[in-house]
Amino acid sequence: MTDGAAVTDIDSARFRSVLGRFATGVVAITGIDAGSGRPTGLAANSFTSVSLDPPLVAFCVAHTSSTWPLLRAADRLCINILSEPQIEVCKRLAVKGGDKFADITWTGSPGGSPVIEGALAWIEVSVEQEHVAGDHVIVVARVRALDKHHEGEPLLFYKGGYGRFAG
Repeated sequence: MTDGAAVTDIDSARFRSVLGRFATGVVAITGIDAGSGRPTGLAANSFTSVSLDPPLVAFCVAHTSSTWPLLRAADRLCINILSEPQIEVCKRLAVKGGDKFADITWTGSPGGSPVIEGALAWIEVSVEQEHVAGDHVIVVARVRALDKHHEGEPLLFYKGGYGRFAG
């Protein structure tokens, strides 16, 4: 047994190492920057379904994200479920600054948000709620449209790196 003090005194490197053993998929959250009219996006591995009725999903964004304020201002966003060959797309969307969509092929969702070529599926959403949670914001979004896009294997994030299912 540990006392309450030990539970709240968690080393961040150890926390990341232990939770890194939980494999997740990777999504690209995309939208059109209202100021420039250009596509923008960010990569996230914290994404989940929340509710079937109404259809809700959630994802987490760091407070330090310079892209989230641009996405948040958009009427609709698109969550792209990335495929295993899309490691470079993920890395491009994970960096700060620059033209994140240089060399990324995309088409518009019904609401105009970027659906990235090669993504396994896309989910068009509008933001319903935001909840501050430590150094992140939990974003709850209502699903407006969705579809499968391509067949393939998912891009996985595990122990700080990218991978795929062994076949």
